Amino acid sequence: MAEQEPGAPEIMAGGVVGLDVSGGIARLTLDQPRRLNAMTLEMWRSLPERIGRAVADPAVRVLLVRGAGERAFSAGADISEFGTVRADAAQAAAYEEAVSAATEALLNAPVPTVAAIRGICFGGGLELALCCDLRLSDDGARFRMPGARLGLGYGFPLVRLVVQRMGAAAAADLLFSARIVTADEAASLGIVQRVAAAPAFDGVVEDYIGLIAGNAPLTLRAAKRAMLEALRTDGPADVEAVDALVARCFASADYAEGRAAFAQKREPGFKGK
Repeated sequence: MAEQEPGAPEIMAGGVVGLDVSGGIARLTLDQPRRLNAMTLEMWRSLPERIGRAVADPAVRVLLVRGAGERAFSAGADISEFGTVRADAAQAAAYEEAVSAATEALLNAPVPTVAAIRGICFGGGLELALCCDLRLSDDGARFRMPGARLGLGYGFPLVRLVVQRMGAAAAADLLFSARIVTADEAASLGIVQRVAAAPAFDGVVEDYIGLIAGNAPLTLRAAKRAMLEALRTDGPADVEAVDALVARCFASADYAEGRAAFAQKREPGFKGK
């Protein structure tokens, strides 16, 4: 996990993870901007509940993860609290369990997930971003996995995730060098899928997630489940579960609506039924 960027103002730990749902979009906000949205233990612990609540809403078609303010997505773990929450082996194990539960909840979300990245995206912040299906960034974003400069080790699930998202050579570069990567290079390495100028970034993000949210919800969930099954490492893919979701798409009123809208050259009005 990353240390907060040097020079950031010091305050007591106490960030939150906000959740707002509207227009078919669930927005999760990592909110501790005066510490570059560094993740406290309570923030890690709250993520599974927030994600679960968001995706349980049948109206939600896409989940957006972002940092509060304009300086950072997240600088990683809030190391200012490590003296009290990771002071011994038992606390360290409990901390890692909380991080694992948070990342697993995001990785396995049944709807498309998008990270909107401004500024700093280091360590545990980059881990969260990589747990999302897609990552958009502004042109001032910076990315880093600083473990090799801190003397800490990254566990197998995180390294596997980095390799899956970027490929082995790019992952090796990021993990071995611990260097800072710019937004443009992040796009070339596959860390992000799109880079936008900072002044236009919010509009680009809203347009993109609006595009996803306007699509058929059952199709989105079927495609996401197929992607999750394709990446499974704990056994064979559950093809039957995917097939059941695909069959539900073809049996839905949305399928009839999609065909009618195509024939009539109009925008479809999908209901998720």
